[in-house]
Amino acid sequence: MSFNKVVQIQDLGLKDYRETWDYQERLFKEILDLKIKNRREAANDPTPNYLLLVEHPHVYTLGKSGDLSNLLLSEAQLSAKGATFYKINRGGDITYHGPGQIVGYPILDLDNFFTDIHKYLRFLEEMVILTLAEYGLKAERSEGETGVWLDVGTPFARKICAMGVRASRWVTMHGFALNVNADLGYFDNIIPCGIKGKAVSSLNVELGVNEVDENEVKEKLLKHFKQLFQAELTVVPHTV
Repeated sequence: MSFNKVVQIQDLGLKDYRETWDYQERLFKEILDLKIKNRREAANDPTPNYLLLVEHPHVYTLGKSGDLSNLLLSEAQLSAKGATFYKINRGGDITYHGPGQIVGYPILDLDNFFTDIHKYLRFLEEMVILTLAEYGLKAERSEGETGVWLDVGTPFARKICAMGVRASRWVTMHGFALNVNADLGYFDNIIPCGIKGKAVSSLNVELGVNEVDENEVKEKLLKHFKQLFQAELTVVPHTV
C-alpha cells in the first residue's frame, strides 16, 4: 500500500455548522470511496488527508449517544440566543461551538499513519496539551473523560478543549474544539459533554487577557500536529 502522509490544511474562517458538516461528509466519502475502489480493483491509489480549521456561529451539537436533556434550552430560547442545534454522528454527548473557538476537523485515512483510534485521540489531546504548555498552562487528560482539562483532580477542574470523533474503515471525521476567546456564558445552557459539576474555561480567561491571537494558536496546533503524526502539511484554498 502507498502511504500518503500529506495533510491538506484548509482554514474555512467563520462558517455555518451545517455547511461545514456537509463538506466534511463529502471529503470523508471521497476517501472511503477511493479505499473501496482500491480494494475492489487491487489498485494502489494514495488516499488524501485533510485538516479543516473553522469557527462556527453559535451552535450546540449532540453526539449519537448523547442525552437531549443535557440541552437546557427550548427551541424558542435557542432562537432568542441566535444559536442552532444539531444531533450528529460523532461520539460524545453535547457541546457548544461559537466565535472565539478554534475547531479542527481532521479527515484522515489512518491507514496512512497508524490504525489505532485510541492513539489517534491521545495524539489530538497531546497536540492541545503541548500548545497550551507554550502559554505556560499545565493541561492534561482526565481519566474516563475525553478532551483536555486544567487542574484535574481538584475542585477547580475545568475543560478547555472538547473532542468527539467518528471513524469508518480507519477514516476519521469531526475532531476537537479549543476555547481560545470563547464566550463561556453559552456553556451555561448545556451540561457540557453530559458531565455535571465540571466547569469550562478559555485560553484568554486563563491568561487574564481580553484576547489571544487565534492565528498564533493555530500555528502552534499545526506545528504539534505535524510532529506527532509525522505528517507533511500543505495549506490549500478551501472550496466549501
